[in-house]
Amino acid sequence: MKDPYEVLGVSRNATDEEVKNAYRELARKYHPDNYSDNPLSDLAGEKMQEINDAYDQIMNERRNGKKSGGYTYGQSSGASSFPEVISLINAGRYEQAQEILDGVAPANRNAEWYYLNGRVLYQRGWFDQAYTSFATATRMDPSNAEYRNAMHNAQNQSGAQYNPYRPYGGNTGGNCSTCDICQGLICADCCCECMGGDLIPCC
Repeated sequence: MKDPYEVLGVSRNATDEEVKNAYRELARKYHPDNYSDNPLSDLAGEKMQEINDAYDQIMNERRNGKKSGGYTYGQSSGASSFPEVISLINAGRYEQAQEILDGVAPANRNAEWYYLNGRVLYQRGWFDQAYTSFATATRMDPSNAEYRNAMHNAQNQSGAQYNPYRPYGGNTGGNCSTCDICQGLICADCCCECMGGDLIPCC
């Protein structure tokens, strides 16, 4: 197998985040969906497999602290813990990816977990749940632009509203807020005027 760093186009001194970004850029470029009904589809599939293998090798070695070519890998706080999940998502194997994510203990579910969980849910058409997961990832890592973009995309599909004070992974049981209740009371007040009644708006 080729040098995995050469495959991804990064140096051995690259941070885990740089490795992950390089992988995602290449995955977007060579994803088989981009080459459907194209004579280059087979080559693109082989390239995508090579990219997946290179990424998996780098991240697995860094997590295990192994050496390669005289360089000792060390996982930084920004490293992805879910290379297999990412590979499954890119291959369209969403159920298998969800199984792995579901097997992670709640106490170990970091921002990356919620982001990947949101990606799986989004691809399966469950936009409300995907939005909740993306929003949780954004609250846990507000500086991550990728998480914010994913949250906004899901928001456009679900019509949900971002609430930075919602507990991580919390479920409000619906999209009703205090302001929604107030608006409902105001509408009811307008309807009741014709009957001589009156309601006092709460806001």
